[in-house]
Amino acid sequence: MAASTTSYPILNPASPLAARAGLFALAVMAKAPRSGNVKTRLSPPLTLDQAAALNICFLRDTTENLAAVAASGNAASIISYTPIGDEALFDTLLPADFALIPQRGEGFGERLLATAEDLLACGYGSVCLIDSDSPTVPAAAFEQAVAELAKPGDRIILGPAHDGGYYLIGLKRPHPELFVNITWSTSTVLVETIAAANTAGLEAVILPLWYDVDDASTLNILTAELLQRTPPPFTTMPGYPAPHTRDFLDKLNQQGSDGR
Repeated sequence: MAASTTSYPILNPASPLAARAGLFALAVMAKAPRSGNVKTRLSPPLTLDQAAALNICFLRDTTENLAAVAASGNAASIISYTPIGDEALFDTLLPADFALIPQRGEGFGERLLATAEDLLACGYGSVCLIDSDSPTVPAAAFEQAVAELAKPGDRIILGPAHDGGYYLIGLKRPHPELFVNITWSTSTVLVETIAAANTAGLEAVILPLWYDVDDASTLNILTAELLQRTPPPFTTMPGYPAPHTRDFLDKLNQQGSDGR
């Protein structure tokens, strides 16, 4: 399928740029925000259209957070997207300095590895792959990931999620062993990834614990964090304020209070 028209540049791994060698690629793994294709586990309690609208808010907040981090350091902000052909659905959602790169591969591990390979082939010095389901990750966590990758020597960076996965993996080389034989979408993803890093002789740097918003239970945690200012009990620092997500949840809450 041919790529559709988009206002953002689409990166080509076959055309590396030497100027990118000193840059950290902060790449959000994202599906194009089409109703019925994103955040479907949030329906119920949300409708599919509401879940897609919330996904757009997640994208806006995450990318604005990353754009600020990138502006303060040697980093570039990117969306690794699927499916090819839906690029235009990201228009107006992202800060102006973002670029796109298409995902390839079948399973989730394959797509993560392929994105890391493709961004490194584009010329970037290191890569952080970031989920699109954690809109309140503190900017300090992303800044720490960049700082750790800037140090000499090979290592991986992991942002642990409360469900046993991770919201970020950072690396300087592709390291396929980190993405094979992992039981994806389970509570053992982080532990298995750390074990794979240990087997490969890689230092694993662990970022602050945070959480993904995937279902009604984690949506309640997010609502409490943003609307009641009640931080999750497992976190140790203030989260990103996520204004787009907060406003959307506030409107939903008001509609519920009005009986609509």
